[in-house]
Amino acid sequence: MSAYSKTFVYSDVERTNGPFYTDYRSLETIRERIVADIRTRVGNAGAAGVVVAMSGGIDSTLTTALAVEALGTDRVLGLGLPCHKAEGTHVSDARTIAEGMGIDFEEIQLRPLFEAFEGTVASELKPEGASSERGDERALETGNVVARLRMVTAYYAANRGSRLVLGTANRSEQLLGYFTKYGDGAADAYPIGDCYKTEVRALAKHVGIPRRIIGKEPTAGFWATQTDAGELGARYDVIDPLLYRLVDEELPLEEAVTDLRIDRETAEEIAAIHEETAHKRSTPPTPGIAGRTDERGGDESRSLE
Repeated sequence: MSAYSKTFVYSDVERTNGPFYTDYRSLETIRERIVADIRTRVGNAGAAGVVVAMSGGIDSTLTTALAVEALGTDRVLGLGLPCHKAEGTHVSDARTIAEGMGIDFEEIQLRPLFEAFEGTVASELKPEGASSERGDERALETGNVVARLRMVTAYYAANRGSRLVLGTANRSEQLLGYFTKYGDGAADAYPIGDCYKTEVRALAKHVGIPRRIIGKEPTAGFWATQTDAGELGARYDVIDPLLYRLVDEELPLEEAVTDLRIDRETAEEIAAIHEETAHKRSTPPTPGIAGRTDERGGDESRSLE
């Protein structure tokens, strides 16, 4: 399937509960490794601390908690970056969590920035033949804009405070390209990026994240009714086992479908999403001039087909 499977770093951790790391011993080992990695990366960069965009969801809450354990409360800054009214409850949760952790938290309303973008850039770059039938496509476009505005803000805060930006994406999202390029797909490190959503939930319980946060319906927050399951076509309890077999075990689709006894059409759709979003998981390509090495770690010959 994808060379991305080679980046998984927990292969030496013993699994006692199927393909995922959900038992106490494995979760404790992973927690320790993530905490050590955050501490090392910040130290090697000579940074004063980290910034985390907190949505009030499980991924950003867990990332923040692990950063606090690694660095202490005074070196972690949480940002609440709402753009739509529907996000009010989630930002309130993020603030409550930040206060409970004892970290600084800043809420910045992005609606004025988004409206300025709509009135200048978006109004001038209308696609030819635009019509009301572009509703879903338009929602995705504007959602990507909001994600990029959030990352601009996060990096501004990081620059002002000599901090690193911690991304909050998990392995399931990354394998499906379920993030915005140069939006939530831009960060200096992804502490939980090697953990499937199944493992994120288990690790969140392990470190004591509140149940109401763990139990929230996963969403990227692009629009009011948006959910991960609605966008991806399946819930993570279906997606994760399939991705594990296709990517980590490199099994043929037919064998994975038979093994899991899941709907073939759903499996094909998820596999297609993984393949079609490969460009999101690679460094932008260069032509590959002879004798020039790619210091960015990308594949010189890779294209965005």
